[in-house]
Amino acid sequence: MPSQEELESLFVNNGELHRVETYLNRFNPIKTMRMEGMEIRHSAILAWLLDPRETHGFNDKFLRAFLCEAMRGHSGLGSPTALEISQADLRDAEVRREWQNIDIFILLPRLNWAFIIENKFYSNQHEGQLAKYAERVRSLFEPQEGALKVRGVFLTLHDEDPQDDSYAPIQYGAICDILPSLMETEAEIVREDVAVFVKHYLEVIREATGVSDELREMEVLARELYRSHKKVLDFVIEHGATTDFVMAIEALTGHDPEYGDEFKVADRKFTFNFHNNVQFSFLPSTWIKDLGGDETEWEGCENWWAGYPLICWCQIFPEAEGSAGRLRLFAEVGPIADHEFRRDLIEAISDAGLKNVKFQRGAAELGKKYSKFLKKADVHVADIQNSEEIERGIRLLLQKFEPVIVGVSPILKQFVDYGATENE
Repeated sequence: MPSQEELESLFVNNGELHRVETYLNRFNPIKTMRMEGMEIRHSAILAWLLDPRETHGFNDKFLRAFLCEAMRGHSGLGSPTALEISQADLRDAEVRREWQNIDIFILLPRLNWAFIIENKFYSNQHEGQLAKYAERVRSLFEPQEGALKVRGVFLTLHDEDPQDDSYAPIQYGAICDILPSLMETEAEIVREDVAVFVKHYLEVIREATGVSDELREMEVLARELYRSHKKVLDFVIEHGATTDFVMAIEALTGHDPEYGDEFKVADRKFTFNFHNNVQFSFLPSTWIKDLGGDETEWEGCENWWAGYPLICWCQIFPEAEGSAGRLRLFAEVGPIADHEFRRDLIEAISDAGLKNVKFQRGAAELGKKYSKFLKKADVHVADIQNSEEIERGIRLLLQKFEPVIVGVSPILKQFVDYGATENE
C-alpha cells in the first residue's frame, strides 16, 4: 500500500496530472453528444463540408481537394482523373447523404460526373457494392443527364485497401491535412463558429487516426506519470475500476506488466511498453536486439512510445451498436529526426515484398512523422466485454504478424549505426 507521502506527491498540486486532467476534460460538442464513433454522423459532417452550397464558406475548395487526393495516383481507373478534377468548376455539385443506401453521393450534372463515397469509419466493407450502386445511379440519372462517369471513393479510418479495385482509397488522415490548409487560406472568409466546429472535428479525427500531436504529448506525459508514481497508480488500478481489455493484457503478458518486461506468444518473445483501457504497445524483442538494444538512442524518438524508430500496438474498437468490436494490430515508423534514415528505412521495408505490408502514399516524404505499414491486421471480437475472447484475438494477430517480424529483422540490422550509444 502506498504511503501518505506518495499519495500526496501524485494527487496534491501536481501540475503534470492537472495537464492530463485538463486535456481529458476539454469541451468538444461532438464528443459530448457521443457522436465521435458513429459512422453516420461522420458522413453527415463530411457531406456538409463537401457541399459547395453549404454554410462553411469553403465553396467547392474542400470538395475539389478531397476528390483530387482520392484520385491522385489512380488515373488507371479512368476519367475523371485528379488532374481533370483540379481544373474543373465543381460549384454545381449536388451532395446527398444516405441516398439509395450510399453513404455520400455527389452528382456533377454539368460535367456528367458522379462519385459514390463509401465511408468506413469502423464498420466492415462488403464486396460488390460499387458495381451495384453505379448501376443504380446510371439507371436513375442517365435518362435525364446522359452518360455518366461514375467513380467510387473508399474512405477509411486506417490504411485499408478496398475489396473492390475500382474504388479509389483515401484515409481520414488526408482530411487532417486538407482542412487545416483550407482554414489558413480561407481565414478571412470562414465564420468564427465554422472555424470552431472544424477545429473540434479535426480533434476527433486526429485522435481516431492517431496523428494528434496533443494526444501523443499527453500519452508521453501519462507514461512518465505512471513510471514516477507506479506504486500509487497500481494501487488505484487494483482497487478501482478495470476493463476486460486490461484483464486480457494482464493474462497475455503476466499480472501487472512493467515497461521492458518480456512476454511470449507461441515461441515469439515480445517486450512490453505500455497499456491503457483500449490499447497496449510493444515491440518484438528481436527488433530491439537488431536495433542495438536499450542502450541505443534514436534522435527524434526519445519521447515517442518506447523510444525506438518503430512501435507496434494492439487497439480495440467498439462497433457502433451492440457489444461487438474489432481488434487491430498496428506497426508504425515514427518521428526519426534524420530524414534520409527515415526515408531509407521505409523504402527498405517497402521493397522487401512482405505480405500485408504497405505504407501510405507519401510516407517517406520530408515532414512526415508517423507512417503505419500493416494491412489486413484486424480480427472481429463478438463481445468486447469478454476478456478471454479479446486475449484470443490478440494472440491470433500476433501469430499472423510473425512473417513481418521475421522479414523486418534483417532490415533493422542495416540501420543500427544510425543510433547513438550511451558512451558516444
